[in-house]
Amino acid sequence: MQAPDRCGVIIANTGTPKEPTPSAVRSYLRRFLMDRRIAPMNRLAWWFILQAGILPKRGRVSAEKYQSIWTDEGSPFTIAHEKLAARLGEVFAQEGSDTLVRCAMSYGVPTIRSVVRELKEAGCTRLVVLPLYPQSALSTTGSVSDSVERALKKEHWDVSCDFLDNYHDNPTYARAIAASVRHAGFDPDSDDKLLFSYHSIPLTDIEAGDTYELQAGASSLLVAGELGLERTRWTIGYQCRFDKGRDWLSPYTTEVLSRWAEADVGRVFFVCPGFSVDCLETLYDIDYELKPFYYDKIREAGRVPTGDEFVYVPCLDRSKAHVKVLADVLQPYREGGC
Repeated sequence: MQAPDRCGVIIANTGTPKEPTPSAVRSYLRRFLMDRRIAPMNRLAWWFILQAGILPKRGRVSAEKYQSIWTDEGSPFTIAHEKLAARLGEVFAQEGSDTLVRCAMSYGVPTIRSVVRELKEAGCTRLVVLPLYPQSALSTTGSVSDSVERALKKEHWDVSCDFLDNYHDNPTYARAIAASVRHAGFDPDSDDKLLFSYHSIPLTDIEAGDTYELQAGASSLLVAGELGLERTRWTIGYQCRFDKGRDWLSPYTTEVLSRWAEADVGRVFFVCPGFSVDCLETLYDIDYELKPFYYDKIREAGRVPTGDEFVYVPCLDRSKAHVKVLADVLQPYREGGC
């Protein structure tokens, strides 16, 4: 009798340093910033710039930021992915599916190669890779694809592999984001404003064919539709530019916040649909940079902030709603044998 298929599912993301120390952060950033999809110039020239100028300073500064969000268990980003993988595996097991779910990181641990090896040794006959970037980009989803391809070659594993490019228009995903906005206190029948903030990307990537901007717009439209919002109630901004030497996708989130502070629009709900799990860019940047920035702009406009003008909507993270989203996204591939 032929053995039943065993499916291996990898949920992949960028990763974090092993610990919040300058040396660990430098090691992580070196891997990240030397990725050919990230490096902004000739690799040799870029390597010297990194070693001499960027890593010494950024390693120290970023380590301080990571220390402010680190928990007793470790990186909140890594922990959330481990719990997501475990809960997703439990869902599949309850359905009687022989599916192993693991998380892997492009630049952190566990590495994509180590997880590919683990699933191969576990006897998986099929592989499904789901990058946890709802909106795909050359610099994110593309990097995961590169890593998986390299890992399969190095492990000499000729296995059937489905790679999910994005899930930006998945209805379950849109409903989950809309529900999280409502849960944060957003009132569709009030004057509350909703700001969708996505990670920015270089304009050169868009010129090279990246459809990230279109996907971000489509996701925002779907969520706004779920909330029943008119177009005047919401907008899109982009955060987290890496450098100022290139043109990046805009409008920048800070520009939107500046306009809204000047116009006195009322409560602003800030949601990041492109971040599946809370990370440094949300846990630190929003509380320590963007929220204080907005309140400073309110003061510059001649008003005194009351403290409730800015409301952050957390990522789906390790929630049951997120597990449901990922299970739904994977459903067509599970029906194929998982």
